[in-house]
Amino acid sequence: MQPQPQTQPHTQPRTPYPRGFRGVSTNMGLKDVEDDFTAVVSEVPARSAAVFTRSRFAGPSVVLSRASAARQRSRGMVVLSRNANVATGRAGAAHAEEVRRKVATIAGIAPDELVIGSTGVIGRPYPMDSIRTGLDALTRPFPEADFAAAAAAMMTTDTRPKYVSVRCGDAVITGIAKGVGMIEPDMATLLTFFFTDADVPAAELDAVFRRVTDRTFNALSIDTDTSTSDTAAVFANGLAGPVDPAAFEQALYDCALHLVRDIASDGEGAGKLIEVHVTGARDDAQAKRVGKSVVNSPLVKAAVHGSDPNWGRVAMAVGKLHEETDIEPSRVRIQFGDLPMHPDEPTDTLLHQAAEYLSGTEVTIRIDLGLSRGDFTVYGCDLTESYVRINADYTT
Repeated sequence: MQPQPQTQPHTQPRTPYPRGFRGVSTNMGLKDVEDDFTAVVSEVPARSAAVFTRSRFAGPSVVLSRASAARQRSRGMVVLSRNANVATGRAGAAHAEEVRRKVATIAGIAPDELVIGSTGVIGRPYPMDSIRTGLDALTRPFPEADFAAAAAAMMTTDTRPKYVSVRCGDAVITGIAKGVGMIEPDMATLLTFFFTDADVPAAELDAVFRRVTDRTFNALSIDTDTSTSDTAAVFANGLAGPVDPAAFEQALYDCALHLVRDIASDGEGAGKLIEVHVTGARDDAQAKRVGKSVVNSPLVKAAVHGSDPNWGRVAMAVGKLHEETDIEPSRVRIQFGDLPMHPDEPTDTLLHQAAEYLSGTEVTIRIDLGLSRGDFTVYGCDLTESYVRINADYTT
């Protein structure tokens, strides 16, 4: 079953949180004053599914979580932000284990029932004295989970917290995410977690989560760079009872797509959300490659930023996929929104209309390859001077 785009789901507080989750968000000394630590845990045993970065520099948090996630019984997560704890050697691995163990003890669960995530600067060890003091101040039981606070605590260069809830029968799915840079997911993305009280069998949950991830988070790109810390997981505690499988997949897809669009529109320095919809491809995989080539092109991003209707940059991004030998330029159709740019030469009036369209905050580029029925939609943002400024000064 291929989930279909739906209307935007309601954000908090119009939709309630799923029942049975407790959590805490606080400052552990990684940020100056804002919360930089969060944990959310199910009160009862849960089923889970997770996917992670395939970076060769994956951090110890990913290594720990990947090993335990295979059991599909994780009950929640703990995240520290502003420090990735990557490339920190044996000490970094020991620190990740210590943090997870201490939080699990306070929550009253086994350490391997907890996914740990860490995000921020690479190559710096945790300030463990400060973190130990903060962990020692945590008390059991945690209060009812505040997912908005959890989303805010995960932020690094994000300008706003990202969270959403959708209903699925008697159940609720809440998703939170962070990330606006170093985003070209590879089997996961950023840090994103979903919590639900739906009762979903473990094997079904895993299959659904992977399908949804592939069409949403793995369809997202800000700057072509894959993070060392990408972690995506879903926790289902079953307190609301069983749900219709198709409805659950659609609801999870809606929730994930909402977060993806929010992430793309909040990309570092971004002013515009770019959606590239590719149809008529040989298969979905080819459509995805074409879409990613376009949304990742610095020239396309710059043209969108400047509201320049230079459709030739889109043609360039498609054409540089030289291994796609079945793509024939004469069959390719390129549009900005609903405005046709290729193959017929656009009139001056049409180019003026395209420039006006590109000046909006959301831009859709449509490409039809004229080959078969493959389709895929990818999401990204424009390239601005602010992106360079943010990343030039990231550690200084």
